[in-house]
Amino acid sequence: MTASSFALDTPSGRLRAWADALFVDHAVLRLGWRNRGVVEAGRLYRSNQPLPFQLALEARRGIRTVLNLRGRRDCGSDALAREACARLGMTMIDAPFESRGAPHKDRILRLAGLFDTIAYPALIHCKSGADRAGLVAAIYLLLRGHPAEEAARQLSWRYGHVAAGKTGILDAFLDRYAAAQAESGIGFLDWVRGPYDEQALREDFHAGRVGTFITDRLLRRE
Repeated sequence: MTASSFALDTPSGRLRAWADALFVDHAVLRLGWRNRGVVEAGRLYRSNQPLPFQLALEARRGIRTVLNLRGRRDCGSDALAREACARLGMTMIDAPFESRGAPHKDRILRLAGLFDTIAYPALIHCKSGADRAGLVAAIYLLLRGHPAEEAARQLSWRYGHVAAGKTGILDAFLDRYAAAQAESGIGFLDWVRGPYDEQALREDFHAGRVGTFITDRLLRRE
């Protein structure tokens, strides 16, 4: 485990962490915009990367677990969030996913185990709340037997997701499962453990240029 270079035990260290969070990690854009959504009322919610005061609000709402889909990062946002969760009595669990890659089987299976064991209500977040949060929200619904079409709506423009760019590989992943389910009725985890082919998805998917420009250059998605 890599130690954070953002020490929060001194005023200068805390100031440096906040400056990095706000201006390097773009948290200044998230001060008043949470991109928050309900995945399952009373149980699972989604958002972009929360700041400490936003985590305090989540704690008051009863959130007990925070699933960090960015994974451990050496940045101010990460350091501040970990300290806030510890102070507020919320459990933070790292469950990293990619926004531009075929979802890894091992990470999906680990996530399924986490959903069976974590304390609810829970909050899932990535950086923008658009792509990885949408994928994991969709996986949660699929694991609970919701139709693939309903789960896929977690990846939408409403949350800022752009299917035409490289992040569209997440839509392609859900589309492949929907097709397999329609053909054979296979359950989601059985499909992940069996027919799902990460390499084939990576090779078959081609991102549009305009969508890639929007996500990579304009929105600067992680």
